[in-house]
Formats: sequence, structure tokens, C-alpha cells
Amino acid sequence: MPESTPRSPSFGRSFARAGPRMDARGATEHRRRLLAAAHGAVVEIGAGYGATFPLYPCAVTGVLALEPDPTLRALALAAAARAPVPVTVEDGVAEALPTADASVDVVVSSLVLCSVADQPAALAEVVRVLRPGGLLLFYEHVRSEHRVLAAAEDLLTPLWSRMAGGCHPNRDTPATIAAAGLTVQGLERFGFSVLPGNPRLAHVLGVASKP
Repeated sequence: MPESTPRSPSFGRSFARAGPRMDARGATEHRRRLLAAAHGAVVEIGAGYGATFPLYPCAVTGVLALEPDPTLRALALAAAARAPVPVTVEDGVAEALPTADASVDVVVSSLVLCSVADQPAALAEVVRVLRPGGLLLFYEHVRSEHRVLAAAEDLLTPLWSRMAGGCHPNRDTPATIAAAGLTVQGLERFGFSVLPGNPRLAHVLGVASKP
């Protein structure tokens, strides 16, 4: 979900329609695996329509879910009422987390870091709010490792970003996470076609910890 990048009012409605189709094709299972390590106090950035909420394990004591898009946020509020753990939904962006320093056990990013306006600033906020030993759990689509495909992503990104709410398909998100000072402990790369007829794009599931 895009964070603070300007986008058209129709983006939230479009994503709310397309997202469940993506979930049915495998994104729900990816999110389930993503959240297996979640525990304690959690902040989720770009919560969208609340697709992760039913999947949080009982080890989580509470989730602060941030979503800037009003359409998606309204859907997330409804989903929060049905979640198995306490979830509070607020308007907010990844570059300015409304949480005290070193106060959070886990930050969750599910298909978000592709579209934040300032990825290093967002990750600096993640580092700030995490307790020592805290975790960033991330599920993202990322720059291809194939040179030709990566070049095509570079070429398409300016237009695609304008059309898709700030999404950048050419970001090397794991490298930026490591550059922010987090230790990437596990990283799985895989191809995933989010909708019928779409190409299999590079995705990652990963865990990074704060020293």
C-alpha cells in the first residue's frame, strides 16, 4: 500500500477490488508465513484493507495499523473488529510513525515499501521505534535479479508509479533494509503473478532484526 506518495482518490477503490483476487492467488499464504514470528506490540505500516488482520498469531498483544488512504482505512476498521488480536487502525504514514522510541517488538510491512515516498526515511523510523532485538517482518515485490528484466523495470517505473499510487517495481528493498542498520536474518525470493495474465514478478519474504 502506498504511504505518503500522492495518488488519485480512485486508487483505494481499485486496490480494494484487486487485492482479494491477489490474496486468493497466494498472497494470503505469503502473509500467513510472514506473520508467524509476530509477537508482542506490533506496528503495521500501510495496512490497506486489513488483509493481515485475521492472520496475526495469539503471541501478539496488540497491533497499531496505519493506513493513509481513507477508502482502505474504512475497510481496515471493519476488518479490525473481526481480528483475533486487538487492532487499532489510524491514519498515518511510514515516514512518521506515531510511536515512541524503542517501544515496539515487531514492525510489519506487507507490500508497502515499494511505494513509500522516502524508503530510507521509512526504514529509519522502523529502526527508531523497534526495541533492541525487535523484528521487521517484510513481504515485498522487488527489483529483478535478471539484468534485462531489471532494466525493463527501470524503464517502466516512472509511468507505473504515476498509475499505481507510487509503486516502484525496481527497488532493491532488502539492500535498503540492510543499509538502514537492520540485520537481515532470513530472505526468501520467489516469483509471483498477482493477477491472471500478469508476469511473475520478483517478491521476497524476510525477517530483519535491530541489533
